Amino acid sequence: ERKGIAPPCPPIQAEGRANPWRIVDDCGGAFTMGMIGGGVFQAIKGFRNSPVGVRHRFKGSVSAIRIRAPQIGGSFAVWGGLFSTIDCGLVKLRGKEDPWNSITSGALTGAVLASRSGPLAMVGSAMMGGILLALIEGVGILLTRYTAQQFQNRDPHPLPENPGVLAPSPPALTH
Repeated sequence: ERKGIAPPCPPIQAEGRANPWRIVDDCGGAFTMGMIGGGVFQAIKGFRNSPVGVRHRFKGSVSAIRIRAPQIGGSFAVWGGLFSTIDCGLVKLRGKEDPWNSITSGALTGAVLASRSGPLAMVGSAMMGGILLALIEGVGILLTRYTAQQFQNRDPHPLPENPGVLAPSPPALTH
């Protein structure tokens, strides 16, 4: 069973065809994350780089958000869509879903996105993508193990099978 950040990839629909909706869903989620995160970052950057005065700084923030946040969201969507496409392809190809699919998908996504910059950039981006996803998957596995341990019964003195042994019966009340 895969324990990662992304939801499991349903590679096959009931009819036996590949399911593209996971890819579309991941694209939308990545776009939203990029828009929100980029919007916050650009608001701060626009505020700091604007002339003095609250009105100028507010206008600078709004302008920076309008110009750059959709571009950042689009970049995130491309990354998320490519990652999800490769991940679903690996699930279909390997027939199992495990952290290696995500790590490989991160590395291949980094390589494909850096392909216009040459082989050296592709290798560097592939390494960064693979390492980043390995860290994310590792943290996910550690958190899963940690939280699973919290729910284990660690009492060295288990309860007896006969509950009557625990305490004597209370005296009967008579009126």
